[in-house]
Amino acid sequence: MKLWERVVEARLRKVVEVCEQQYGFMPRKSTTDAIFALRILMEKYRDGQRELHCVFVDLEKAYDRVPREELWYCMRKSGVAEKFVRVVQDMYERSRTVVRYAVSQREEFKVEVGLHQGSALSPFLFAIVMDQLSEEVRQESPWTMMFADDIVICSESREQVEENLERRGMKVSRGKTEYMCVNEREGSGTVRLQGEEVKKVQEFKYLGSAVQSNGECGK
Repeated sequence: MKLWERVVEARLRKVVEVCEQQYGFMPRKSTTDAIFALRILMEKYRDGQRELHCVFVDLEKAYDRVPREELWYCMRKSGVAEKFVRVVQDMYERSRTVVRYAVSQREEFKVEVGLHQGSALSPFLFAIVMDQLSEEVRQESPWTMMFADDIVICSESREQVEENLERRGMKVSRGKTEYMCVNEREGSGTVRLQGEEVKKVQEFKYLGSAVQSNGECGK
């Protein structure tokens, strides 16, 4: 099965062009590249003495909550031929989860949501989904960066960042999403999500590396 998944993945990568802002699951890209890109952007605004509003978005169990219909939609929108959509659909149609209650008792049921854990194909399928779901956000905030489901929405406008926080299919965790402003002027305000203020921070650990609101690197 793993070999077949690799074959399907190779075919999909030939036809699907994932945006440059996605650093996860992409050949020759790593967390180092994503961190470097964010720091260069922050330094540019610091040196130009302009504000840059960044929201570090935490999605609620995104990998496990991808609706199957959303997956098929995103694949088709990305230009995947219908025959390959059906190939992936068949993989998911035949999958079952077994729950054991006792040594001799078990129940088998079909899982209707989420990507297959441990599948060689799932990471790229997830990249396709994130690419499509973030399309509107990237059009409005072109400096938005992603590493799998770790998203940083960056914009010169605080209002633009706020507007882009909730888009189609993106379920944001309010408690884990944080906001930081580079070169903040007095009275720049806050960002709100679902009517509540997003936690404002002076430092955030992005992909294991600390970034600070003054554009400097943390420890």
